[in-house]
Amino acid sequence: MKIDRDYIRQTLARLVQINSVNPSLVAGAPGEREIAGFIAASLASIGLKTEIFEPEPGRTSVVGRLVGSAGGRSLMLNAHSDTVDTAGMAEPFSGTIRDGKLYGRGSFDMKGSLAACMAAAKALVDAGVRLRGDVLVAAVADEEYGSIGTSDLIRHIKVDGAIVTEPTALDVCLAHKGYLWIEVEITGRAAHGSKFDLGIDANMKMGAFLHELAMLERELRRRPPHPLVGPPSLHAAILSGGSGLSTYAAQSTVKIERRTIPGETEAQAVREIQEIVDQLAASDADFHAAVRAFFVRDPFEVAPGAAIVRAVDAAAERVLGRRAVHIGDTPWMDAALLQAAGVETVVFGGTGAGAHADVEWVELESVEKLGEILAEAAVDYCG
Repeated sequence: MKIDRDYIRQTLARLVQINSVNPSLVAGAPGEREIAGFIAASLASIGLKTEIFEPEPGRTSVVGRLVGSAGGRSLMLNAHSDTVDTAGMAEPFSGTIRDGKLYGRGSFDMKGSLAACMAAAKALVDAGVRLRGDVLVAAVADEEYGSIGTSDLIRHIKVDGAIVTEPTALDVCLAHKGYLWIEVEITGRAAHGSKFDLGIDANMKMGAFLHELAMLERELRRRPPHPLVGPPSLHAAILSGGSGLSTYAAQSTVKIERRTIPGETEAQAVREIQEIVDQLAASDADFHAAVRAFFVRDPFEVAPGAAIVRAVDAAAERVLGRRAVHIGDTPWMDAALLQAAGVETVVFGGTGAGAHADVEWVELESVEKLGEILAEAAVDYCG
């Protein structure tokens, strides 16, 4: 499958040059509306039917559909178009090419992959390939924060399989971790700093809780690891408590991030925290705490023998001349949302460095190889 090298490079450069910083991360940032307009026009120009989805004002996703002849499996090539902020970057929107690398915010995470998805669709059109199943290119909003883009699409669009093209250095990712954000609020009693007999110091009670939490954290990392993503973990991310130096703290709060592995559940992770609170309350009548999970993202895993994995494995071997390496990864991805919606999903993307860093780049050869592999995988999967 021949990839249009000029198209993929020009498209990638333009994608990077468009500011699509996520406004949920940076107040006043533009979001995805402008970049979505460019993507929609480009996909339409190569013959795809395009749709715009806007789950919130200015938070825009685009889907381009290469319509099949019917009877085959449908495939979504998924990439997000939003980026994190550009603080500390000298030229965040340059799209400059040096030594085979294209630089700029989002080049690696993950506009390189988005350009590859678009180029894969163009390769299928240029080759005159008529597949039985539809091939969709989904450029989704908000993956860097709440994933409202993919969450919205799975309510409107049904597909059989998906390739989430987060960067993997052209290895095939079969699993990633999930996470929960859990708040523990400890209640004390405010009193003047001289009145030890009246005050209950919530911050001191928090110290006892954090001691037990640290013991749980060590125990988590001693558990049998998942073969691809390792053991679960947690950390105490944000602490707050107290209102003044001469006042006993009436409240103390910790926000915990708990990273989960395939097979773990939200209920299990919350129960482990609740058990610490219950044990402390049983031994201290003045210990009062509430546990609340306020954001949850499930882990992801796909079987090595799934049809979508076999299609990517075979395509990668043909293009790269080697068998694909199966890996796991630790960050959460939209793959978990698609898999939970009944879409068999795998993660596969290009090579680069600097995601969320001051200097970010993607290797152009890997973007071109990715586009070719995605097109070949579509032929295998959609028939």
